[in-house]
Amino acid sequence: MLTLQEISDRLEIQDLVWRYSEIIDTKDFDKLRDEVFTPDAFIDYSAFGGSKGDLETTIAFLHKAMKVFPHHQHMNGNIQIKLDGDRATGKVMCINPQECEPKSGEKWGHIFFCGLWYLDEYVRTPAGWRIRKRVEDASYVYNAPAFMQQS
Repeated sequence: MLTLQEISDRLEIQDLVWRYSEIIDTKDFDKLRDEVFTPDAFIDYSAFGGSKGDLETTIAFLHKAMKVFPHHQHMNGNIQIKLDGDRATGKVMCINPQECEPKSGEKWGHIFFCGLWYLDEYVRTPAGWRIRKRVEDASYVYNAPAFMQQS
């Protein structure tokens, strides 16, 4: 049986996971510093050809890379959390439809889907739970745009 603290911790981590997605989808990447990650976080987006490194490297990458996607949604589910005091690990399913920039004269761009798992390490801080490590584990890409199909 879960204690009230464990229930609270799970809900706070779940909210943290959803806050990450909201920040990414609103392209307010600088908020990742204060609201989602620890200052010493390690983030690995290399499963889909993205950056791998510290928080500042990740934020710089997002500012540059996400410009080609005018619309996208990071939908999280099946959140599996294992608590261990002030630390926890998580495996989070993400389905991510994205739109590439429309061609001249077109209303909508190319739509594709990525399926992935976030493999996370969380830590309780004075400001609440934060992600210390996030690694993307690719599951699939459907209808990939040409630039993702190049070697």
